[in-house]
Amino acid sequence: MLPEVDLTQKLAPEIYVEALPRLQLQLRALTRELYDQRRSLIIVIEGWEASDKGGIIQRLTAELDPRGYEVFRILPATGEERRRHYLWRFWQLLRPADEKQVLVFDRSWYGRVLGERVEELCPEEAWKRAYREINEFEEQLLDFGILIAKFFIHMSREEQLQRLERRRDQPDALWRLTAEDWAENAAWDAWAKAIEDMLLRTSTALAPWTVVPGNDRRFARVKVLEELTRQLSRELAYALVAEKPPAITENTTALGSVKKKKKGKKGKKAPKGKNQKA
Repeated sequence: MLPEVDLTQKLAPEIYVEALPRLQLQLRALTRELYDQRRSLIIVIEGWEASDKGGIIQRLTAELDPRGYEVFRILPATGEERRRHYLWRFWQLLRPADEKQVLVFDRSWYGRVLGERVEELCPEEAWKRAYREINEFEEQLLDFGILIAKFFIHMSREEQLQRLERRRDQPDALWRLTAEDWAENAAWDAWAKAIEDMLLRTSTALAPWTVVPGNDRRFARVKVLEELTRQLSRELAYALVAEKPPAITENTTALGSVKKKKKGKKGKKAPKGKNQKA
Protein backbone atom coordinates (compact mmCIF):
# COMPACT_ATOMS: atom_id res chain seq x y z
CA MET A 1 0.00 0.00 0.00
CA LEU A 2 2.57 2.62 1.04
CA PRO A 3 4.76 1.97 -2.04
CA GLU A 4 1.75 2.96 -4.18
CA VAL A 5 1.65 6.49 -2.77
CA ASP A 6 3.00 9.02 -5.26
CA LEU A 7 5.55 10.95 -3.22
CA THR A 8 6.66 13.05 -6.19
CA GLN A 9 3.59 15.29 -5.93
CA LYS A 10 4.38 18.94 -5.29
CA LEU A 11 2.48 22.18 -5.00
CA ALA A 12 3.77 25.36 -6.60
CA PRO A 13 4.47 28.18 -4.11
CA GLU A 14 2.02 30.56 -5.83
CA ILE A 15 -0.81 28.00 -5.58
CA TYR A 16 0.05 27.32 -1.95
CA VAL A 17 -0.02 31.03 -1.06
CA GLU A 18 -3.47 31.40 -2.62
CA ALA A 19 -5.02 28.15 -1.42
CA LEU A 20 -3.88 28.07 2.21
CA PRO A 21 -5.69 31.18 3.56
CA ARG A 22 -8.80 30.34 1.54
CA LEU A 23 -9.01 26.86 3.04
CA GLN A 24 -8.28 28.14 6.53
CA LEU A 25 -11.22 30.54 6.32
CA GLN A 26 -13.44 27.74 5.02
CA LEU A 27 -12.43 25.57 7.95
CA ARG A 28 -13.24 28.41 10.35
CA ALA A 29 -16.74 28.67 8.86
CA LEU A 30 -17.21 24.91 9.21
CA THR A 31 -16.14 24.92 12.85
CA ARG A 32 -18.72 27.63 13.47
CA GLU A 33 -21.28 25.27 11.95
CA LEU A 34 -20.03 22.54 14.31
CA TYR A 35 -20.80 24.88 17.20
CA ASP A 36 -24.26 25.70 15.86
CA GLN A 37 -25.08 22.00 15.43
CA ARG A 38 -23.59 21.17 18.85
CA ARG A 39 -21.25 18.60 17.35
CA SER A 40 -17.53 18.05 17.73
CA LEU A 41 -14.68 16.88 15.54
CA ILE A 42 -11.65 14.77 16.38
CA ILE A 43 -8.67 15.15 14.05
CA VAL A 44 -6.00 12.47 14.28
CA ILE A 45 -2.62 13.33 12.78
CA GLU A 46 -0.21 10.40 12.54
CA GLY A 47 2.91 10.13 10.44
CA TRP A 48 6.61 9.45 10.27
CA GLU A 49 9.00 11.42 12.46
CA ALA A 50 9.88 14.75 10.79
CA SER A 51 6.86 14.49 8.48
CA ASP A 52 5.72 18.04 9.44
CA LYS A 53 2.81 16.98 11.66
CA GLY A 54 3.32 20.07 13.79
CA GLY A 55 3.42 22.33 10.75
CA ILE A 56 0.18 20.85 9.45
CA ILE A 57 -1.55 21.29 12.81
CA GLN A 58 -0.33 24.88 12.98
CA ARG A 59 -1.95 25.60 9.60
CA LEU A 60 -5.14 23.77 10.57
CA THR A 61 -5.67 25.86 13.68
CA ALA A 62 -4.29 29.22 12.52
CA GLU A 63 -7.69 30.83 11.83
CA LEU A 64 -9.82 28.91 14.34
CA ASP A 65 -11.38 30.52 17.42
CA PRO A 66 -8.90 29.55 20.16
CA ARG A 67 -11.81 29.01 22.55
CA GLY A 68 -13.19 26.23 20.37
CA TYR A 69 -10.23 23.90 19.83
CA GLU A 70 -7.53 22.09 21.76
CA VAL A 71 -4.38 20.32 20.58
CA PHE A 72 -3.04 17.28 22.43
CA ARG A 73 0.54 16.18 21.83
CA ILE A 74 0.55 12.56 22.90
CA LEU A 75 3.70 11.30 24.59
CA PRO A 76 4.42 7.83 26.00
CA ALA A 77 2.17 6.92 28.91
CA THR A 78 3.51 7.60 32.39
CA GLY A 79 2.42 7.15 36.02
CA GLU A 80 -1.24 6.32 36.44
CA GLU A 81 -1.68 6.06 32.67
CA ARG A 82 0.58 3.01 32.63
CA ARG A 83 -1.49 1.33 35.33
CA ARG A 84 -4.72 1.65 33.35
CA HIS A 85 -6.00 0.50 29.96
CA TYR A 86 -4.20 2.45 27.23
CA LEU A 87 -7.47 4.04 26.02
CA TRP A 88 -8.29 5.41 29.48
CA ARG A 89 -6.29 8.60 29.10
CA PHE A 90 -7.96 9.40 25.77
CA TRP A 91 -11.42 9.14 27.29
CA GLN A 92 -10.24 11.72 29.86
CA LEU A 93 -9.31 14.17 27.09
CA LEU A 94 -12.72 14.25 25.40
CA ARG A 95 -14.72 17.47 25.73
CA PRO A 96 -18.43 18.27 25.23
CA ALA A 97 -19.31 20.03 21.98
CA ASP A 98 -20.37 23.27 23.69
CA GLU A 99 -16.92 23.49 25.31
CA LYS A 100 -14.58 22.43 22.48
CA GLN A 101 -15.68 21.81 18.91
CA VAL A 102 -12.32 20.56 17.61
CA LEU A 103 -9.86 18.22 19.31
CA VAL A 104 -6.58 17.68 17.47
CA PHE A 105 -4.37 14.72 18.36
CA ASP A 106 -0.71 14.97 17.43
CA ARG A 107 -0.24 11.19 17.66
CA SER A 108 -2.97 9.23 19.36
CA TRP A 109 -4.28 5.88 20.56
CA TYR A 110 -2.65 4.37 17.48
CA GLY A 111 0.61 4.32 19.39
CA ARG A 112 -0.42 0.90 20.68
CA VAL A 113 -0.23 -0.62 17.17
CA LEU A 114 2.72 1.50 16.00
CA GLY A 115 5.48 2.46 18.42
CA GLU A 116 4.51 0.04 21.16
CA ARG A 117 4.40 -2.77 18.63
CA VAL A 118 7.67 -1.99 16.84
CA GLU A 119 9.61 -1.25 20.01
CA GLU A 120 8.09 -4.29 21.76
CA LEU A 121 6.71 -2.22 24.63
CA CYS A 122 3.63 -4.43 24.94
CA PRO A 123 2.96 -8.15 24.37
CA GLU A 124 2.11 -9.28 20.85
CA GLU A 125 -1.39 -10.38 21.90
CA ALA A 126 -2.01 -6.88 23.29
CA TRP A 127 -1.27 -4.95 20.11
CA LYS A 128 -3.09 -7.52 17.98
CA ARG A 129 -6.16 -7.14 20.20
CA ALA A 130 -5.89 -3.36 19.95
CA TYR A 131 -7.16 -3.19 16.34
CA ARG A 132 -10.60 -4.36 17.49
CA GLU A 133 -10.48 -2.18 20.61
CA ILE A 134 -9.63 0.92 18.60
CA ASN A 135 -12.38 0.30 16.04
CA GLU A 136 -14.90 -0.17 18.85
CA PHE A 137 -13.64 2.97 20.60
CA GLU A 138 -14.09 5.05 17.46
CA GLU A 139 -17.46 3.48 16.73
CA GLN A 140 -18.69 4.61 20.15
CA LEU A 141 -17.54 8.16 19.40
CA LEU A 142 -19.27 8.10 16.01
CA ASP A 143 -22.49 6.74 17.50
CA PHE A 144 -22.44 9.67 19.90
CA GLY A 145 -22.31 12.11 16.97
CA ILE A 146 -18.62 12.97 17.05
CA LEU A 147 -16.92 13.29 13.68
CA ILE A 148 -13.50 11.71 13.16
CA ALA A 149 -10.93 12.64 10.50
CA LYS A 150 -7.72 10.59 10.39
CA PHE A 151 -4.62 11.52 8.40
CA PHE A 152 -1.35 9.65 7.99
CA ILE A 153 1.52 11.73 6.59
CA HIS A 154 3.71 9.47 4.49
CA MET A 155 7.18 10.25 3.22
CA SER A 156 10.18 8.42 1.82
CA ARG A 157 13.00 7.05 3.93
CA GLU A 158 15.47 9.25 2.09
CA GLU A 159 13.42 12.39 2.70
CA GLN A 160 13.10 11.60 6.40
CA LEU A 161 16.85 11.08 6.70
CA GLN A 162 17.55 14.41 4.98
CA ARG A 163 15.20 16.23 7.37
CA LEU A 164 16.78 14.59 10.41
CA GLU A 165 20.24 15.58 9.18
CA ARG A 166 19.08 19.18 8.66
CA ARG A 167 17.80 19.26 12.25
CA ARG A 168 21.14 17.94 13.46
CA ASP A 169 23.00 20.71 11.63
CA GLN A 170 20.74 23.56 12.82
CA PRO A 171 21.37 24.68 16.42
CA ASP A 172 17.85 26.11 16.80
CA ALA A 173 16.29 22.80 15.66
CA LEU A 174 18.63 20.37 17.37
CA TRP A 175 16.41 20.17 20.46
CA ARG A 176 13.73 18.50 18.32
CA LEU A 177 16.03 15.62 17.40
CA THR A 178 15.99 12.47 19.55
CA ALA A 179 17.56 9.04 19.45
CA GLU A 180 14.12 7.61 18.69
CA ASP A 181 14.04 9.61 15.43
CA TRP A 182 17.20 7.94 14.16
CA ALA A 183 15.99 4.55 15.39
CA GLU A 184 12.77 4.88 13.39
CA ASN A 185 14.72 5.49 10.20
CA ALA A 186 17.00 2.53 10.93
CA ALA A 187 13.98 0.24 11.52
CA TRP A 188 12.05 1.59 8.52
CA ASP A 189 10.79 -1.78 7.26
CA ALA A 190 9.37 -2.77 10.66
CA TRP A 191 7.61 0.58 10.99
CA ALA A 192 6.26 0.38 7.42
CA LYS A 193 4.78 -3.05 8.15
CA ALA A 194 3.10 -1.76 11.32
CA ILE A 195 1.73 1.26 9.46
CA GLU A 196 0.34 -0.87 6.62
CA ASP A 197 -1.41 -3.16 9.12
CA MET A 198 -2.83 -0.16 10.96
CA LEU A 199 -4.22 1.44 7.80
CA LEU A 200 -5.82 -1.78 6.59
CA ARG A 201 -7.30 -2.91 9.91
CA THR A 202 -8.56 0.39 11.34
CA SER A 203 -9.90 2.16 8.25
CA THR A 204 -13.68 1.90 8.51
CA ALA A 205 -16.58 3.20 6.44
CA LEU A 206 -17.24 6.11 8.81
CA ALA A 207 -13.66 6.71 9.96
CA PRO A 208 -11.36 6.08 6.97
CA TRP A 209 -7.70 6.93 6.90
CA THR A 210 -6.45 9.49 4.40
CA VAL A 211 -2.83 8.85 3.43
CA VAL A 212 -1.17 12.14 2.49
CA PRO A 213 2.03 12.29 0.41
CA GLY A 214 4.39 14.31 2.59
CA ASN A 215 7.67 14.71 0.75
CA ASP A 216 6.53 18.22 -0.18
CA ARG A 217 5.35 20.19 2.86
CA ARG A 218 3.20 22.61 0.88
CA PHE A 219 1.37 19.78 -0.85
CA ALA A 220 0.72 17.93 2.42
CA ARG A 221 -0.62 20.98 4.25
CA VAL A 222 -3.05 21.92 1.51
CA LYS A 223 -4.09 18.30 0.94
CA VAL A 224 -5.03 17.85 4.60
CA LEU A 225 -7.00 21.10 4.66
CA GLU A 226 -8.83 20.31 1.42
CA GLU A 227 -9.75 16.80 2.51
CA LEU A 228 -10.84 17.99 5.96
CA THR A 229 -13.06 20.77 4.62
CA ARG A 230 -14.53 18.32 2.09
CA GLN A 231 -15.38 15.78 4.78
CA LEU A 232 -16.83 18.37 7.15
CA SER A 233 -18.91 20.05 4.47
CA ARG A 234 -20.42 16.68 3.56
CA GLU A 235 -21.08 15.50 7.10
CA LEU A 236 -22.56 18.81 8.25
CA ALA A 237 -24.56 19.33 5.02
CA TYR A 238 -22.96 22.74 4.82
CA ALA A 239 -22.22 24.08 1.35
CA LEU A 240 -19.03 26.08 0.94
CA VAL A 241 -18.90 28.84 -1.64
CA ALA A 242 -16.31 27.65 -4.16
CA GLU A 243 -14.91 30.72 -5.86
CA LYS A 244 -12.02 28.75 -7.30
CA PRO A 245 -11.44 25.06 -8.10
CA PRO A 246 -9.55 22.96 -5.53
CA ALA A 247 -5.78 23.35 -5.51
CA ILE A 248 -5.49 19.57 -5.40
CA THR A 249 -7.98 17.51 -7.37
CA GLU A 250 -9.20 14.03 -6.43
CA ASN A 251 -6.87 12.26 -8.85
CA THR A 252 -3.68 13.85 -7.59
CA THR A 253 -3.22 11.35 -4.77
CA ALA A 254 -2.36 7.80 -5.68
CA LEU A 255 -3.98 6.32 -2.60
CA GLY A 256 -6.37 8.85 -1.13
CA SER A 257 -8.70 7.66 1.62
CA VAL A 258 -8.22 4.10 2.74
CA LYS A 259 -11.67 2.65 3.33
CA LYS A 260 -12.75 -0.70 4.63
CA LYS A 261 -16.39 -1.77 4.68
CA LYS A 262 -17.84 -3.14 7.88
CA LYS A 263 -18.87 -6.74 7.87
CA GLY A 264 -22.40 -7.77 8.62
CA LYS A 265 -24.05 -4.36 8.51
CA LYS A 266 -24.09 -1.22 6.45
CA GLY A 267 -22.55 1.97 7.76
CA LYS A 268 -25.03 4.44 9.16
CA LYS A 269 -24.94 8.19 9.58
CA ALA A 270 -23.85 9.28 13.01
CA PRO A 271 -26.61 11.16 14.88
CA LYS A 272 -26.22 14.80 15.74
CA GLY A 273 -25.22 15.34 19.34
CA LYS A 274 -27.45 17.45 21.57
CA ASN A 275 -24.89 19.21 23.75
CA GLN A 276 -24.08 15.93 25.46
CA LYS A 277 -20.93 15.03 27.31
CA ALA A 278 -18.71 12.23 26.16
